[in-house]
Amino acid sequence: MEKIQGVTFKTLKETYQTPLYIYDEGLIRNQCRLFKKRFRHAKVDSEIIYASKAFLTVGMAQLIDSEGLYLDCVSQGELYTALKAGFPSEKIVLHGNNKTKEELLMALNFKVGMIVVDNDFEASLLNELVNDKHIVQVMLRINPGIDAHTHKYIKTSTLDSKFGMSILDPKTMETIKLLSENPFIKFLGTHSHIGSQILEPESFYEHAKTVLEFYKQIKKTLNLDLPAINLGGGFGVKYLKADQRLDLDTVLPEILDVVYDTANRLELDIPKVYIEPGRSIVAEAGYTLYTVNQIKETINKKKYLFIDGSMNDHLRTALYQAQYDAFVVGKERLEHDTEYTIAGKACESGDIIIENIKLPEVKENDLIVVRSTGAYHYSMASNYNRLTIPPVVFVHNGEVKTIVRRQSFMDILSHDEELI
Repeated sequence: MEKIQGVTFKTLKETYQTPLYIYDEGLIRNQCRLFKKRFRHAKVDSEIIYASKAFLTVGMAQLIDSEGLYLDCVSQGELYTALKAGFPSEKIVLHGNNKTKEELLMALNFKVGMIVVDNDFEASLLNELVNDKHIVQVMLRINPGIDAHTHKYIKTSTLDSKFGMSILDPKTMETIKLLSENPFIKFLGTHSHIGSQILEPESFYEHAKTVLEFYKQIKKTLNLDLPAINLGGGFGVKYLKADQRLDLDTVLPEILDVVYDTANRLELDIPKVYIEPGRSIVAEAGYTLYTVNQIKETINKKKYLFIDGSMNDHLRTALYQAQYDAFVVGKERLEHDTEYTIAGKACESGDIIIENIKLPEVKENDLIVVRSTGAYHYSMASNYNRLTIPPVVFVHNGEVKTIVRRQSFMDILSHDEELI
């Protein structure tokens, strides 16, 4: 693979330098359309909400809007970005745990379409803030206690998770009652999310059944037939050649089948179903382009490729022990007979991009492309060691658009103040 959407990696290097985040815009759009096409049911209303924490810029928000998806924001910064992009406020969902009064007021003032309350404290705070100027749609995040098979840092539904309220906790029912009785709140139902990078379809089906069983409890206890359910995201993607990719063509309609069948069995109204894909829309559309600076071999014969990037622009390996695949531009067809560890320039032993990858022989100034870096790479980038954050470009049909310009040293210093 020497080019992306008709543009060579060498051209991108010459024009934008490295490190460089590259997105296949066509692939992002195709994923949006796949979700919209397959998450449909003749007797169940449904909606797709893009989980913007995976990757958000003004340009990305505009792309999501153009594809007709809703947008999930988890902070004032994400909300501000969406509003600056011209994203319709009625299609924005404010998420996140530990929301402040200021965040809730910002959401109310800009009339966002929905607020997902995380806990009883937030529910009480919102209950005091709402008024007749804006009837806000609200969901409560619950914890259904499903242990999805994924990394412990991205499990979100175990009983000790920091997110949501357990369906086993009596306070959860009390909180639902509080929200449903406020005349300035339209209480829609619950949100839950069982984790990220899930590859087992049964986890999603079990999730839907468990939440609807809880809806049955709510109906018996509070006489509420809730009109909506948000089942979050977590749809697994392919990072390595050997990885399986979740079959969205099958899983998405099956989730709606399960909701329909379960609601009928429990004699509930059929709820509108929301899901929140993030990683599964952008991860595989993203690539990071690096230049090899040095090759080093230790006394124990370990070979390092030192690139011009670092954990600053690729944190997930250090944070989650995430694994990635990469290739050397122009050498894909050569024999992959040399084992390297790709490492960055941050002053940390843990600054590893890929541990022990087989590649052809690599030379100084070769270009390395790391695959599937579209999710949580730019979003998590930092200025550790005062390194600059790379730019972002979208490539589509032979054209390249700058989505985020390269950070300068002056940008890094822009908030510093002199002592004297």
